[in-house]
Amino acid sequence: MNLISQVLWQGGRRGAAIKSVNPARRTVTPAVNTLGRRGCCRAPFPGVLRGLHTALVRMSEQNGFPEASSVPTAGIIIIGDEILKGQTRDTNTHFLSKNLHSYGVKVQRVSVIPDDVPTIASEVAKFSKAYTFVLTSGGIGPTHDDLTFEGVAAAFEEKVHPHPLLVKLISGFFKTDDLSSPAMKMAHIPESAELHFGEDKSKGVKSRYPIISVKNVTIFPGVPHLLERAFALLGEKLFHRPGMGFKVHRVFLTADEVSIATYLNDTVAKYPSVSFGSYPKLFHSYYKTKITMESLDEEILQEAEQYFKSQLEEGTVIDYKEDTVTSPWDYIDNLSILNPSLEAPLQEALDILNQCFDRYSPEEICICYNGGKDCLVVLHLAYAIMQKKHPKNKLQAVYITEPKAFPQVTEFVQHSVNRYDLDCDIIPGPMKAALTKVLENRPKIKAMIMGTRRSDPYSDELDFFSPTDKDWPAMIRVNPILNWKYSNVWDFIRGLYLPYCPLYDRGYTSLGSQDNTLPNPLLETRDRIGQVVYLPAYTLKEEDMERKGRISSKH
Repeated sequence: MNLISQVLWQGGRRGAAIKSVNPARRTVTPAVNTLGRRGCCRAPFPGVLRGLHTALVRMSEQNGFPEASSVPTAGIIIIGDEILKGQTRDTNTHFLSKNLHSYGVKVQRVSVIPDDVPTIASEVAKFSKAYTFVLTSGGIGPTHDDLTFEGVAAAFEEKVHPHPLLVKLISGFFKTDDLSSPAMKMAHIPESAELHFGEDKSKGVKSRYPIISVKNVTIFPGVPHLLERAFALLGEKLFHRPGMGFKVHRVFLTADEVSIATYLNDTVAKYPSVSFGSYPKLFHSYYKTKITMESLDEEILQEAEQYFKSQLEEGTVIDYKEDTVTSPWDYIDNLSILNPSLEAPLQEALDILNQCFDRYSPEEICICYNGGKDCLVVLHLAYAIMQKKHPKNKLQAVYITEPKAFPQVTEFVQHSVNRYDLDCDIIPGPMKAALTKVLENRPKIKAMIMGTRRSDPYSDELDFFSPTDKDWPAMIRVNPILNWKYSNVWDFIRGLYLPYCPLYDRGYTSLGSQDNTLPNPLLETRDRIGQVVYLPAYTLKEEDMERKGRISSKH
């Protein structure tokens, strides 16, 4: 697809000259697909057969047995020589599979084929007989290798012809009536094709160019952002059946996959209608194995989950949360209830940050973030308050680098920037010069949120709001966790299941550079074969020994 087709696929405002056409959707039922695979017939059940089929469905529903073919299926066909040559990365398969699954559609096969009419026709015909829905991606546009319409037409022994509505649309946009022009190639679609115009009612936007379907085959553009836009506007209408959708349960375990395999296999055998998945994690901060369970029946799913859990040793299952960032207050508000020792320090930090956001506008506030545990706490709290007070604004941040920084720290900072959607500058140190540069880039900044605690060097005399020294760039240092203890930091991070720099799981308790930081010797231990290893940072009991791993430490 080139620029011409991309332009047509962009949304126009409501009230555009082309009116929406929404003919009834013709799809092949799951039961018909099953017959089609056996070579019996592809037409809907006629007469007595249709009545018998309806009666059997009602009997199965009345007896509590879901119809075997009640789950709609899908096959995805990715069309394009550029995919097969490795010139373009295919992201459409992942997007379509994920979204179809959320609608309760089971994707059973994905095929990647070249821009070749006989190949497209053969694959489409085969998929159409086998699956409830067929989705194609790519090969629609004005150039010589855009052959999907021709291939789909051939699959159903049809020809392409100029559709009057598309001719009018393209003629008006490209100012041509020449049916042989490249632009008009997109107006030539299979004879039995239907047009589906998407519309985002919340924004009053509808697509200028429709999605084309032929029988149970829906033809999408190959350009990812155009496909995703079209699917967002039409996916639910075309592929979602009310009441249909997979229910998914996830169980997170502190045990490795091998040690729970027997219990899992037993559960799989006992509940054949449930789909199970097992995903080991070798270096995760919170769990070692994730088990997924999927079913259309929530009751059966709960029963299977409880049966599986009942076989495991106490403490194996944890209540891990995969995302406590998107809606932070859902979890922050409950944290002090689950851990009363956090109530006072957490309330104090929130009070300081609320004062900061009341005194200064979002443009005047920045967070100094280095990827460390203390900065992670204040980042999460500042982000939460920003979401509450200024949800449309991004939190400003600066990452001040230092020579020979740990690559794990640099990588984690980047993950944090993405996770919290920060407006972040990366500036080389030292600190004084970097802050000068910050004010040059962002002269409105008045407050810099820091992850400083009183146990840090030269910090015992600081206040929650401390101006910088006279010979430093003028700003207010905001220190919301000034009074927090080492244990408070880890209780907060792990209580919210926040991702943190992996060096902390290797015995580092205070992070500097590679030149001045080692694992804390107090966490040294031996593994099963006698090799030296280090316990995670959160297991340190001697809180005043937090900086024991710093080479310049006085301890």
